[in-house]
Amino acid sequence: MSSAYRGDATLADLLTQAGIRRSPEELRDLLAGVLAAPEPEDPDGWMLLVGEGLAPELAGQLRALKAEMAAAAPAEPLDLAGRVAALRAALKRRELDGFLVPRGDEHQGEYVPPRAQRLAWVTGFTGSAGIAAVLAERAAIFVDGRYTIQVRAEVPADLFEYRHLTEDPLADWLVEALPEGARLGYDPWLHTIGWVEKTRAQLERAGIGLIACLDNPVDSVWRTQPPPPLSPVVPHATEFAGATSADKRARLSDELKRRTLAAAVLTQPDSIAWLLNLRGADVPCTPLPLSFAILGEDGGVELFLDERKLAPATAAHLGNQVRVMPLESFGPALDAVGKGGRRVLADPSCTSAWIFDRLHLAGARIERDTDPCALPKACKNAAELAGTRAAHARDGAALVRFLHWLSREAPKGGLTEIGAAEALLASRRQGRHFRGLSFDTIAGSGPNGAIVHYRVTPATDRRLEPGSLFLLDSGAQYLDGTTDVTRTIAIGTPTAEMRDRFTRVLKGHIAIATARFPQGTTGSQIDVLARLPLWMAGLDYDHGTGHGVGSFLSVHEGPQRISKIANTVALQPGMILSNEPGYYKAGAYGIRIENLIVVRPLEELGVELPDAERPMLGFEELTLVPIDRSLIDRALLGAEEAAWIDRYHARVRDSLAPVLDAADAAWLERATAPLDSAP
Repeated sequence: MSSAYRGDATLADLLTQAGIRRSPEELRDLLAGVLAAPEPEDPDGWMLLVGEGLAPELAGQLRALKAEMAAAAPAEPLDLAGRVAALRAALKRRELDGFLVPRGDEHQGEYVPPRAQRLAWVTGFTGSAGIAAVLAERAAIFVDGRYTIQVRAEVPADLFEYRHLTEDPLADWLVEALPEGARLGYDPWLHTIGWVEKTRAQLERAGIGLIACLDNPVDSVWRTQPPPPLSPVVPHATEFAGATSADKRARLSDELKRRTLAAAVLTQPDSIAWLLNLRGADVPCTPLPLSFAILGEDGGVELFLDERKLAPATAAHLGNQVRVMPLESFGPALDAVGKGGRRVLADPSCTSAWIFDRLHLAGARIERDTDPCALPKACKNAAELAGTRAAHARDGAALVRFLHWLSREAPKGGLTEIGAAEALLASRRQGRHFRGLSFDTIAGSGPNGAIVHYRVTPATDRRLEPGSLFLLDSGAQYLDGTTDVTRTIAIGTPTAEMRDRFTRVLKGHIAIATARFPQGTTGSQIDVLARLPLWMAGLDYDHGTGHGVGSFLSVHEGPQRISKIANTVALQPGMILSNEPGYYKAGAYGIRIENLIVVRPLEELGVELPDAERPMLGFEELTLVPIDRSLIDRALLGAEEAAWIDRYHARVRDSLAPVLDAADAAWLERATAPLDSAP
């Protein structure tokens, strides 16, 4: 238990005794950044930024100072009307007729730190994707189909019009809402070059100017905006990474030389973390440090981040070929790398317009192409695959313990979505190498399960009621792998319709799991397999069937995916994807069945096709969690589908029973019994 903070003088004495050359004022600045980062599994992990092996008295005072600063943090009233008015006043001073507020940061990442939550601050919307346009007299917020319900619950209708990103395109609305000659502002750090070029062309045809702002107007009126996050940047062990950073850099630099490229600008923190075998905790659920990097043709790297983040062992880990530089030197470094018309690679899909503009002004010849880390990062090596299999086994055991507990608690009638999510987290925390969740758990009971990206809050928390379905989509980060699994569970006795829909989703899931396909096939080409059983009944779902998954990195990783949307990236051995078809009946229930799978050559899966005329691939199951047998309509399954379920359940049982206690193992035995046996 932390003692009370005894003042800066005491802290200064303790720092001097420890030989730490930091003043209490510097520590307060450091702690402000620590408090702006997510709370890690180890609440004292941030102390690495002060020093290793701190004396108990000093550690206690640091905890007390952190607690004091957290308690003293200013609480800003939720006055959305006042915030919009302040932003409009700032735009008027800048002679702008409007401003665009995206949900994103300088890295275009899925998870952003509190400092970058500008869309939430202006509108109240807390979803993971969206953009607002604030004009002098009108304002609108644009979200996709995942958030049509949430946006109406969070954003006041008297301040913002609700628009659909694809059905009501932003540019069309702006052309209708703004007069000819209007000046619309945007932050070039927060939009990709591709987005800016496309939007500028659309607006210019209507006589509207798209104006880059040197600083963000929202920041000028957000008085309590948090500082950039600070969390320790630590080495990721080679036993988990499977290759040294030097080997990865050599591989990529050889490719740059082959293409006569002087350098590649890296803006995706997960790519940088993968390349340098680093991990951090600057954003929720994804273990990465926010940073930029420039990879040179010689294999050297300039890494741009706040040097206060570096844990003591990290500098030695990086070695002489990685030069750590402050963020403010990134611009001058782009000037230097682009000087003299040198050819520089940058990915237009994820690199901000600001970076492209800076390179262009420096005279660089920009090669627009995919992030060079993306594909090698996606194709996991042997050590990464061994690690993810081990992580999924521990994760499966945690899910079985939870599901057994759920089978006892749900019938009592008092269990809620939040209670279930907390119990699952507690079960996962028992596992070795656990480092947190890989995304916020989706725990949707009844009609909440029909909201694809539902996030439970105290206001929406529902009981798990008899006769309902409970959709639980969750995942974890382990040092050796990232997991993501969805199970739909019947609470009590399901209806015939529920069983029909569940079984059709399961048939689609099995079709993907058992697919065999020639080398060169993309995920888009096999997406139809998951949907066909639903289509036969006039049903469908409005999300992709599968996304890529990282190795102790992002749970949503490209470039591979399985979806209707055309994708030119072929599925390759070592790629991990999700297999998650679903069905959603608005206001009633949701169904999704998700396993993670990895692409493997068929011969490695023990499948022989003697007459095959080309190399063939298939999938290995990684997830080890039973599927609710009470929801399966056996009459809808073919013999091969039923056999697949029994084989899968046998593998789950054989893999997990040895690490479970007797009661959990007995429950698993019943949950994985053959389909044609008595329930």
